[in-house]
Amino acid sequence: MGLFQSFNISASGMTAQQFRADVIAQNLANVNTTRTDAGTPYRRKIVAFQEKGISKFDRYLTESRKRGSHIGNGVKVTRVDEDRTTDFIMEYDPSHPDADENGYVSYPNVNLVTEMTNLIDASRAYEANITAFDASKAMAQAGLQIGK
Repeated sequence: MGLFQSFNISASGMTAQQFRADVIAQNLANVNTTRTDAGTPYRRKIVAFQEKGISKFDRYLTESRKRGSHIGNGVKVTRVDEDRTTDFIMEYDPSHPDADENGYVSYPNVNLVTEMTNLIDASRAYEANITAFDASKAMAQAGLQIGK
C-alpha cells in the first residue's frame, strides 16, 4: 500500500459519510412534506455504498497473493434509493388540504428515531475515518523524521 493510498481511503470514507449525513438531513427536513412535485408524499431516501473499483493491475496483484490479503481502495456512493418497503404514515386530519376522501393524510415514511440513529452512525463513521487519517498522517510524519 502506498503512502497516499491510506489518505485516499480515509478521505473517500469521509466523503461518503458526509453525503449520507446530507441525505439523512434531507429526510429529516421533509418529515412533514405531504406533497412533492410528483403529487405524492415525500419518500425516505437511503444511501448505498460500494467498494471503489480496483484496476486490472491491482486485481492481478491481489489474486496472486494468498487468499484474504486484499487491500481496499476506499468506498463510493453507488446510488440513492427511495424506501418503498415502509408504508406512509396515515393520520386523520380532514381539514388538511391533502386529506383523502376519508379524511386521512399520508405523511412521509420518515421515522425521526431511525433517522437520528442513522445520523449518529454516519457521524461516528466520519469520526473513525478522521482518526484513521490522523494515524496515517502521524506515521508518515514519523517516517520523515527518521532521516534527521
